[in-house]
Amino acid sequence: MVDEPPVTAGDPEPAVPAARRRWRWTPRRQDLAVYGVFLLAALWVTSGIWADPAGRVAALYSSDPAQVQFFLAHSVRVVLHGEYPFYTDQFNYPDGVNLMANTAILALGIPMVPVTLLFGPAVSFVTLVTLGLAGTAAAWYRVLSRHLVRHRLAAAVGAWFCGFSPAMLSHANWHPNIISQFLLPFIVWRVLVLTRSTRPVRDGVLLALLVTAQAFVNEEILLFTALACGVFLFAVVVQQRERWAAAWRPLGVGLAVCGVLAGALLAYPLWVQFAGPMAYHGLSDTVRDYGNDIAAFFTPGSTTLGGNERANVNLAPNYSEENAFFGWSLSLLAVGIVVWLRREVVVRALGATGLFFAVLSLGERISWWDRDLTTGPWELLVRLPLLDAVVPTRFGLITTVVVGVLLALAVERAAALRVVERRTVRTLTAAGLVFALLPIAPMPLRVTTRPAVPKFITADRWRQYVGPDQTLVSVPVPAMGNTDPMRWAASTDLAFKIPGGYFLAPRNGVTGDPGRFGGRPSSIGELLAEVEATGRTPKLDDRQRRRFLDELRHWRAAIVVLPLNEQNAEPLRRTVEQLVGPARQELDVWLWDVRTLTSPSA
Repeated sequence: MVDEPPVTAGDPEPAVPAARRRWRWTPRRQDLAVYGVFLLAALWVTSGIWADPAGRVAALYSSDPAQVQFFLAHSVRVVLHGEYPFYTDQFNYPDGVNLMANTAILALGIPMVPVTLLFGPAVSFVTLVTLGLAGTAAAWYRVLSRHLVRHRLAAAVGAWFCGFSPAMLSHANWHPNIISQFLLPFIVWRVLVLTRSTRPVRDGVLLALLVTAQAFVNEEILLFTALACGVFLFAVVVQQRERWAAAWRPLGVGLAVCGVLAGALLAYPLWVQFAGPMAYHGLSDTVRDYGNDIAAFFTPGSTTLGGNERANVNLAPNYSEENAFFGWSLSLLAVGIVVWLRREVVVRALGATGLFFAVLSLGERISWWDRDLTTGPWELLVRLPLLDAVVPTRFGLITTVVVGVLLALAVERAAALRVVERRTVRTLTAAGLVFALLPIAPMPLRVTTRPAVPKFITADRWRQYVGPDQTLVSVPVPAMGNTDPMRWAASTDLAFKIPGGYFLAPRNGVTGDPGRFGGRPSSIGELLAEVEATGRTPKLDDRQRRRFLDELRHWRAAIVVLPLNEQNAEPLRRTVEQLVGPARQELDVWLWDVRTLTSPSA
């Protein structure tokens, strides 16, 4: 055996083999790992749609995905053609639609223009849903880990619930504008910074920019954030009044700066929203009284591991509005956290905030397992300005964030306990989290197929008929329950106009009236919808024929189109033929050229 040569002070240290080097789990790598987990989870949730974005949609389906795709196509026209961003007559022609009053998601749609152009609005839609879930969780992790807790695992647990709660999974079926909450953690953080700011003007400017951006994502969520911050700060001040003496001046200055700057930036868009063409005041009565059942807080969401759609059917307005659904285990854990950490001012304030908005989310009528108990406090607030445009069940989203923050604080405090059996504490903490979160673990959204855009549209055969100021009228007429024609238009970047559609507008098209879903009532539209639903062909008279022609002229219709694979296509074809004569087949649609009937000379 040969002796190794001695190492002198001037010699370099011997090289360590790569295999023996210890891989360092740096904070940056921890952050990247957490972000990666969030992205993988979001892809897992949306995996069924990613398999075929144009041909699949969440099974708990309404008209919202088609509406969002229409808005994404509108963003393309804004960027490429300089189209007016806040109003369009590409649907509901000729009255048009006030887009500021319809959540046109310009702050999401404009950055997605390259994706929409390259892959189509259906891919952009599922991309927004995926990034909305992952981005919201990542944003909360960033803020929690940097400004509330030091333990990165604690921040990850809280952020996970904020991004993948049952409420977020429910809205992922239809509402990318609601689940895209990645600006909200930073808005909350900047508001809290203002309470102790030494540079309130600068901080007010930063807050104003965040507020302005969020206004073009979803104004309702922005309003919820403002209300939550106000209630939380009030709950803190009530407990520690001395804080107000130091906080009121920078907070007042910062909020004033924010109000002036954000007000200036949003003044014109808000004028369009509340006083511009097709503006409305207040939501439709069909959604104004949407509220949570008390039992909804103790039941797992439909899109979770322990969820049961049939059991949840009467506990929420619909499957896209399951804004509570924490399950028994998490509800008990949240209450237990508040009791355990009740000595902390922040925890008591969080508990009060979460409870306050949980009660408001019950709506105008408080119920237990679909049995009305009494009138809710929302009955006193529903007619106030701004609040008359709020869907009360969504106040549960605020409670969701409160529970996420409480989870982060609980994990942090459990990890910091000074006890002999620390391993036992960690085991119990992990077991408690599994017990609470496993029943509401996210599952892939259930999907169903949807009709493909007709080849008549994708092959541009419609172009030889429809002029710039004419419309393509589908059968049935576009409405809340028939949004496929909106997808047709979106696939062409809104190259043709359509009557009707799914949107919020003033009743009877009178600007300033209360809102409703859809435009002016259409008697022929209602007739064709009934034929599609029943399969019965009515016998029409001359009066109905004249009414249909009047509506076609009002819409400036060029062609009427009925897909061959439409439900009850034959009864629909026979009905329309009674109105405007025989149809002819072109590719995969029945076609009526009505230009001679709707021209001004006719």
